[in-house]
Amino acid sequence: MTKTYNNLYNKIYSLENIGIALSKARKGKTQKSHVIEFEKELETNLLKLYLELINETYEPLPLKKFIIRDPKTRTIHKSEFKDRIVHHLLVMLLEPIFDKTFIYDSYANRIGKGNLKAIQRFDSFVRKVSKNGKQNGWFNANQIKGYCLKADIKQYFQTVEHNILLDLIKQKIKDENFINLIKKIVANFRIQRERE
Repeated sequence: MTKTYNNLYNKIYSLENIGIALSKARKGKTQKSHVIEFEKELETNLLKLYLELINETYEPLPLKKFIIRDPKTRTIHKSEFKDRIVHHLLVMLLEPIFDKTFIYDSYANRIGKGNLKAIQRFDSFVRKVSKNGKQNGWFNANQIKGYCLKADIKQYFQTVEHNILLDLIKQKIKDENFINLIKKIVANFRIQRERE
């Protein structure tokens, strides 16, 4: 039987959690103009966000679209800083619930994982396959045949089925207010795409 979670929404508007989410949202971005602007009236902005969350009147602001090339061209939809705080609030509550359902070798945006851990794990597999880095020739009695798959799903975030994603979340989360907040954020991306 799948464990389900109720009463998560009241943790969204916890002042302590909002403070933690603010710290996470501003980490490494304190010199960015959007963070500086938000922090000019920090108490007012946080109180406004708190009241919107507690009264369930929060609505994400329209996304800002821009193009980057690094090296491939990608379209980015950027949320306002206030909305990023809400994103961090959601992640803080969803991550402990869903992280344990992910495969071990999934490294992106996970606590204790990341690029360095992924490279180290890959290196350990390379050493196993090549007998600790020795390359005396492939497919002999001393070596194992190994494969590496590098994949990228084109336009993944733009094409993921939101209804399926929400259904998966609803299997574990039974708090309607919490689900409605997620729907608002997901719908904000869909609305942006329809405007383009």
